[in-house]
Amino acid sequence: MQIRVLGSAAGGGSPQWNCACPICEQVRAGAVGTRHRTQSSIAVRADAASPWLLINASPDVHRQLELLRTPRAEGEPIRSSPVGAVALTDAEFDHASGLLLMRESTEPLHVLAAQPVRDALTSEYPIASLLDRWCGVAWQELVPDGGARVEVLGLEIEAFTSGEDAPRYQDGADGPGASVGLTLRAGGATVTYSPTVERWDDSLRTRLAASDLVLVDGTFWSNDELASHGAGTRTARDMGHVPVGGAGGTAEQLAALGSGTRCVLIHINNSNPMLLEHGSERKTLEAVGIAVAFDGMELEL
Repeated sequence: MQIRVLGSAAGGGSPQWNCACPICEQVRAGAVGTRHRTQSSIAVRADAASPWLLINASPDVHRQLELLRTPRAEGEPIRSSPVGAVALTDAEFDHASGLLLMRESTEPLHVLAAQPVRDALTSEYPIASLLDRWCGVAWQELVPDGGARVEVLGLEIEAFTSGEDAPRYQDGADGPGASVGLTLRAGGATVTYSPTVERWDDSLRTRLAASDLVLVDGTFWSNDELASHGAGTRTARDMGHVPVGGAGGTAEQLAALGSGTRCVLIHINNSNPMLLEHGSERKTLEAVGIAVAFDGMELEL
């Protein structure tokens, strides 16, 4: 199985266009040990001969898909796609709006999503209706928490609820399946991807411990991170994200999984100090073998 990180940041990217926090300013200045990052998305394929599964279509998708392109073969159509299907973990703008930028597809976009996500994208945020005027959408349902596993592009996909907060444009729509994580299997390898982790429980720990590679929610380092930068009043947990640092945080939880699971943090907010490669937070992670994703990161199992 091959995995490419196309975008490693949370919504807004890093630096965020309207943010002058110390971290964004260092990234803008090209400070040593910083990187520009686009919004969260990965691509997975069963093997080198298979099409890619795009997981989340970010607003940066037009640039991100260039990371998957290969030289055009003789006789290949002028327009083609390295992506065979798109899986969505939620209906947030930063994970779904990129579908609109894929409207030039020569065939309907094959989109896998849980029913609450499909509902959002056909009602309050009617991406599907808009795409009907271009390529259209062919939906395939992901049923989290015990539903049938889906097989697509040589990958076996299992969905699980990772958060119950619906997008802010959907009043009263919170509930199971609003945000899902995905466990993917191929060739004896298992990868779990979950850019949102609302809470840690035994079910999640068991799932991750059984995975060879996990890419999980690294949005905020501390619960009051935004307030500490003067960038807002909502806490990490208010926004459905367990912070990475501190007692019971994601770093502590991942470190307890054992050496059999490779751990990578992804979906990182522009305010998160672990973005600084020479900072104390990054050293804390390195000491327990946890990596921080970056755009263009390649992983293979």
